[in-house]
Amino acid sequence: MALQTSPESPAPVRQIATAISGWVDRLGAVWVEGQVAQFTRRPGLQTVFLTLRDSVADLSITVTCPRVVFDSLNPPLVEGASIVVFAKPSYYPNRGTLSLQAREIRMVGLGELLARLERRRQLLAAEGLFAAELKRPLPFLPGGVGLVTAPRSAAERDVLDNARRRWPAVRFEVAHAAMQGTRAAAEVIAAVERLDRNPEVDVIVIARGGGSVEDLLPFSDEAVIRAVHAARTPVVSAIGHEPDTPLLDLVADVRASTPTDAAKLVVPDVAEEARLVETARSRLRSSLRSWVAREQAGLDAVRSRPVLADPHTLIEERRVSVVLLQERARRSLGHRLDRAADEIDHQRARARALSPLATLRRGYAVLQDADGHVVTSIAEVADGQALGVRVLDGRVHTNVTGTSTEPSAEPTDRTHEIPAEEHHG
Repeated sequence: MALQTSPESPAPVRQIATAISGWVDRLGAVWVEGQVAQFTRRPGLQTVFLTLRDSVADLSITVTCPRVVFDSLNPPLVEGASIVVFAKPSYYPNRGTLSLQAREIRMVGLGELLARLERRRQLLAAEGLFAAELKRPLPFLPGGVGLVTAPRSAAERDVLDNARRRWPAVRFEVAHAAMQGTRAAAEVIAAVERLDRNPEVDVIVIARGGGSVEDLLPFSDEAVIRAVHAARTPVVSAIGHEPDTPLLDLVADVRASTPTDAAKLVVPDVAEEARLVETARSRLRSSLRSWVAREQAGLDAVRSRPVLADPHTLIEERRVSVVLLQERARRSLGHRLDRAADEIDHQRARARALSPLATLRRGYAVLQDADGHVVTSIAEVADGQALGVRVLDGRVHTNVTGTSTEPSAEPTDRTHEIPAEEHHG
């Protein structure tokens, strides 16, 4: 029922808020289409807050969505996506705000298109087509540059003019193809394959100006992505402007934000390279001059030394050293020879002292029987036995006529030495 109010009996705010809440609660769930202006996910809350904006009028409304519903979206919801929300209006009396409680979210229009592209991106990424380790570096100065673009397009003009302005000698092999429409994907694939087979092409640039998502769809086509992935020549993607991100940017070896940027990436700047060469030459000259000056100073220092100023000084010093060494060698050799001669004389004297001839020279003799055995005892001879007496200068032959005993004789280790004068028989 309508509230009965008057200036004399007004209704309090809480009553009005409660009435509005009741009226809003009687509304059923509705399907609402809009564009996601922003969304907020607060840690610990099971509710996600979205701002849904009208695509035509400057109007927006707050949408509360359970986290489970929000997280179940594939691909994830992004700002700017167009969605359809099945929601029930709800009025929050404490703040006096109206919002929609989302029960289901679907992507439609551009949002649905982006969702399909995201699913395609996920599948191709799972196959490894976008892996960073597959990216090939661009040649420093390519002998030939292949360009895939629309005929007489602004992108073609930007790439050619900027590249030739940076490096006038650059050579282009242009392969024209449709850059949008139903024939675009097939023509781009054919152009890339033809340039890839050309041995004179060192890098391929695929260039197109900006456009809507629908215009750039051929560059997210799976066949185009696989053809670029299979190319042996490095590929530069220069599609649209900086915010545009077709799948071609992910599979290409290098992504250029614009066609002009692609021209800067594929060829160096001749003026900058000339400046670097001149800088390197100046540094080389300076380094060489410093090295020559340092070596000349070292050579001058060596030449100024006395030994080089008068070479005979070094020879004289060495001659004196040689003379001294010769004298030391003579003295050392003489001392060694003298000591060796003394040692020989000493050893000769010892040998002579130990020789049996020295004993015989002192008057001793050696008594031997007929077999040559030395006789050391009277028990070893018999009367009439023939014996030989060895003296210093010869041998005396004799016969035994008798023997006698010497009781006082003490045995020694030289009992066989008998004075010659005792053997007179």
